Amino acid sequence: MKTNPKGVFLAGAAMALAWAPTAATAADPIRIGQVAALSGASAQSGEAITRGLQIAIDEINGAGGLLDGRMIELVQRDDESKPPKGLLAARELIYNEGVAAIIGGIDSPVSLAIVPLANQEGVPFMGVWAAATGITQNDADPNYVFRVSAVDALVDVKLLNYANGAFGAHKVGLMLINNPWGQSNEKGLEAADEANDKVEIVGTEKFESTDVDMTPQLTRLKDAGAEAVVLVVNAPPGAQMMKSRARMGWDVPVVSHWGISGGRFPELAGPTAGDARFVQTYSFFGDQGPAGKKVLEELKAKYGVAGPEEVVSPVGTANAYDAMHLLGMAIEQAGGTDGDAVREALENLDGTYEGLIKTYEKPFSPDDHDALGPDDYVMVRYDGDRIVPAE
Repeated sequence: MKTNPKGVFLAGAAMALAWAPTAATAADPIRIGQVAALSGASAQSGEAITRGLQIAIDEINGAGGLLDGRMIELVQRDDESKPPKGLLAARELIYNEGVAAIIGGIDSPVSLAIVPLANQEGVPFMGVWAAATGITQNDADPNYVFRVSAVDALVDVKLLNYANGAFGAHKVGLMLINNPWGQSNEKGLEAADEANDKVEIVGTEKFESTDVDMTPQLTRLKDAGAEAVVLVVNAPPGAQMMKSRARMGWDVPVVSHWGISGGRFPELAGPTAGDARFVQTYSFFGDQGPAGKKVLEELKAKYGVAGPEEVVSPVGTANAYDAMHLLGMAIEQAGGTDGDAVREALENLDGTYEGLIKTYEKPFSPDDHDALGPDDYVMVRYDGDRIVPAE
C-alpha cells in the first residue's frame, strides 16, 4: 500500500497541533493580581506594596519561576481606596484576567468588600496591609483569605501596652475613623482594655475621613482626663487630627495604628507629625538579616532609594515581599494554580522560609490564616519624612 506523503504531513501537523495547547499552557505565566490604592492620598502605600511584590517576583522569576519554568506576571488594579472600586477590580482580575491569586492593599473596607468574592470563587486572597480582624476571621468554610500583616485585635493590645509603658498613661482616649476599620479596632481596644488592669479607656470619639476640625472630639477626651490618645485612621484625616491637637495646645501623647504611614502624613500634619508613635511590622533601620540586606540593595538598584530613610511606607514593601514568597511556595507545593489546592498548601506549608520580617515555619493553619503576631510588631515615628524607630 502506498503512503500518501500529503496525508503523512497532515497527520503530523494534526499531532503537532494537538500538543501545542499543552506546551503553551506549560509556558503560560502565572498571573497574580494586585488590588491597591495606586492613586490618591494613599498612593504611596500602593507603590510600597508594588515594590515589595516586584522585588519578590523578580527573585522568583530569576531563579527559574514556578512549576517547571512558569514566570509570574503581576496584574494591577487601582482601588482608589474605595470599596466599590476594589470589588470591581477584584472581579476584573478573576473573571477577565484569570489570576491565580489576589494580593490586597491598604484599606480594610476595600479588603472586607473583596473577601466574600474571593471565598465564593475559591481564589486565594492575600492581605498585606489592611488589618481589620474580620478580613481573615470571616467565618467562611473553606476560607481562602490569608494575611501577612498586622491584625487589629493584636495591634490593639500593643497600642494600649505601649501607651502605658512608654508614657505612663493609665487613662486613654480613642480617636477612631468612622468606618469598618474603626469599628474593628473599637472592639479590639475594648477587649484589650478589659484584659489590661493598668489602662482604662475614658472616652471614644469617631470622625469622618473628610473632617478637618476634630477639636470638639479632642476636647471631650481632654475633659475626660485622657493621658494618651490612641489613633486609628489613614494619613490625611490623621494629619487633620494632629493639627487640631496642635491648635488646642494639647501635647498629649499620640499612639497610632499604622494607617498614618500610608500617605503624605508628615507633609500634611506639619511640625507635630513626629509626635505620633505608630506600629509597624518591619524597619529597614538597624542590623539587617540576609533578606533585609538583599531587599534594601534591590530598592536602591530598582527605585533609587539611598538608604532606609528613603524607604516609603516600609510596612507595605516588607509585608508584600514576604507574602509573595509564601504564595510562591504554596503554588509550587500545590503543583498548580487550582485555588483549593493553593489554599490547602498555604494551610500546610512545608519547609522554612527565611523571610524579611521573620523566619516562617508553618505560618498558617486551617484555623489561623494570619502569619504575623504581636511579637512581630515594632513602634516607630516620623523624623521629617523618614520613618525611624521610636526609641
